[in-house]
Amino acid sequence: MNRYILGIGVVGLFSLFLSCERNEEISKSIEEGTFIGTFTVEYFVEMREGWSSSGTTTLELKNGKYTYTSDIPPKLCVGNYSISDDKIVFEYDRPSSPDDYQVSPYFDIGLILDGVYDYAFDGKRMSFSIIKYNSGYYAYNFEKQ
Repeated sequence: MNRYILGIGVVGLFSLFLSCERNEEISKSIEEGTFIGTFTVEYFVEMREGWSSSGTTTLELKNGKYTYTSDIPPKLCVGNYSISDDKIVFEYDRPSSPDDYQVSPYFDIGLILDGVYDYAFDGKRMSFSIIKYNSGYYAYNFEKQ
């Protein structure tokens, strides 16, 4: 009986070791370049509960700066980015005029790429996400070009 329990323990530890080893394969640094992908927002505030929004995006990362374009407003975001552990931080440079937002009356300010996001990058695919303003879950998925 003791050998049986010891055997299960050894197999469990071995499995844990292998799963931890695979997680280390995910890079903590993002290579500069162009990424094309999608975003999805799942809203959970009362006025939009159950709604979702999605679109296509392009993200360009170079020398600590980012340029983000989307098929829905905001159609352009630019700013600085940095990486710390499993977080990517986007610091949005505010537009010089309201026309730069290219917004509609239904504009979701949470779509502006700004804040601290959880992220993962495997060398080809990158994803990051955030809950903003207690109103929605914003998820972005990209592939390096």
